[in-house]
Amino acid sequence: MLVILNASDCDFWPDVTALGACREDRASLDPGVVFPHPSYWSRPFLGDSPPARDGVRYCAIILESSSGAHGQVFDLSKTDSEFPNLEVSLAEVRRLRDENARLRGLLIEHNIRIPEIQPTNGIPQTPQTVSKAPEVPGSAFGTAEQRIELFRSLFRGRDDVYAIRWENSDGRSGYMPKADRDWKSYLHAKGKDRKKVDRQTRKFRSLTQDVVRGHLVGDHTVGIYPLLQHETCWLLAVDFDKKIWQKDATAFLAACREMNVPAGLERSRSGNGGHVWIFFNRAIPATTARKLGCAILTRTMEFRHQVGLESYDRFFPNQDTMPKGGLGNLIALPLQKTPRAEGNSVFVDSEFRPHQDQWAFLASLERMSADAVEAVVREAQKRGDLIGVRISIVDDAAQDPWALPPSQKRIDRPIPGPFLPAVQIVRANLLYIEKNGLPSAMLNRLLRLAAFQNPEFYKAQAMRLPTFNKPRVIACGEDLADHIALPRGCLAEVIELFETHRVKPDIRDERRAGHAIDVEFCGQLRVSQQDAVSMIAEHDEGILCAPTAFGKTAVAAWLIAERRVNTLVLVHRQQLLDQWHARLAMFLNLPAKSIGQI
Repeated sequence: MLVILNASDCDFWPDVTALGACREDRASLDPGVVFPHPSYWSRPFLGDSPPARDGVRYCAIILESSSGAHGQVFDLSKTDSEFPNLEVSLAEVRRLRDENARLRGLLIEHNIRIPEIQPTNGIPQTPQTVSKAPEVPGSAFGTAEQRIELFRSLFRGRDDVYAIRWENSDGRSGYMPKADRDWKSYLHAKGKDRKKVDRQTRKFRSLTQDVVRGHLVGDHTVGIYPLLQHETCWLLAVDFDKKIWQKDATAFLAACREMNVPAGLERSRSGNGGHVWIFFNRAIPATTARKLGCAILTRTMEFRHQVGLESYDRFFPNQDTMPKGGLGNLIALPLQKTPRAEGNSVFVDSEFRPHQDQWAFLASLERMSADAVEAVVREAQKRGDLIGVRISIVDDAAQDPWALPPSQKRIDRPIPGPFLPAVQIVRANLLYIEKNGLPSAMLNRLLRLAAFQNPEFYKAQAMRLPTFNKPRVIACGEDLADHIALPRGCLAEVIELFETHRVKPDIRDERRAGHAIDVEFCGQLRVSQQDAVSMIAEHDEGILCAPTAFGKTAVAAWLIAERRVNTLVLVHRQQLLDQWHARLAMFLNLPAKSIGQI
């Protein structure tokens, strides 16, 4: 903030402290010139030498910052050649301030204590720490610089790059990194090479105090990249965007309180969703932060299964590792001016009413220590509650291997009742389990029976490839209005789950028997194939997993001839379709035209 005072023959001048107090009364963050008020002229000037009173006009330049204010008096009666170039001086001050902020961020990122520098101008300074926001009088941050410092200390991402929101006349919108581009090289490149040339020649702009100030006053909307270059992060955010986002966010916050995780809820820009923010007192590994989110989400779904397994993909940062050539996903900063006027992009209380003093609320938010995060994650891993679904072979074990039984299966904790004495299960195209009378924890456990961690996600992440559109968890169950629908192959596990909790499964078979067909198998199975079909024939559902050239098509043809029922074969390539068509005609001795095709 720049304050310019111009006076002639004045007996009294305001000192720097008085000016700072006047600024604290301003509720707005709008930058500008504060003109002197008669009440300001109440204390003598405390500079090295008082201004002369011989009719000479003076100009006091006071530069206000988070560490105090610094002033200098210039004699306006001097000639232009003797007067300093103010524009150059102010530009240099802004450059030094941005450089100072960047260097402070690097010190904090590497856990290096910022040394306390004693002021040389007699102005007291408040020492800064890593885990606490700057202390200010009252419940709100009075000056713009103090508010911006608080904001940046909480919502910390990469300082060397940020994104700006854009919106077209047709209503489309999005975010793109703010960068200076070499348009000459871009236009000279071939069409197919332009994106590559742009990535190689663009220079990202740094996130500075002025950029954040512009976000808060409405000049633009800023998005940050939470995943730092060293694959650490200062925060974790969880996005809730369903129609029932308020209930989901409330349940998540309840789990946070139960697990002693400090968090705040922000209503999104549109007002149709919310972000739960968790802040740390230092940068921690992104994988640890995301495990914390998984543990909280798993606990949340034990008493509200409607949150959904897809929520595991709604974390910021969304990656454990930085993709090659990428920046990770971004999240828009809160307190956007235009949405803020409509009650959006603000932090809300348990009744979803905006906090009256947003800055006081932000100042009250606790930063979770790295040790506390590790303790929560370690306890969740010990219980097997990190994600709570089948573990991919390429993922790190979610539970210590020596704590697993010989079967290597995770032992689930009993679900507290009460339960109905019996539950109805309908066998049809899927398994339909009646929800009436079942607690949310049981419904959540049922849905997790039909879910597993996506190996493609972990493969891409391990190779530092983008994980966009690759869900972390693949969920095969459906939460219908009155039933939970699961794949038919889950029947044995469903029965075991209910019997463990002394609930009798009442199974009703609604499967279609199909149409009888008259076919004979014309071929000879090998010994390994005979072993396979003898085991499969004992069950109604099963999976044959065998290597290439095992003869799976021959086994399937034998099963069709054994069951003598019309059969649907699903394939995903034309080459496989042609192969099955030819092999079935051969093994079942059928005319090719008699085998239908959809």
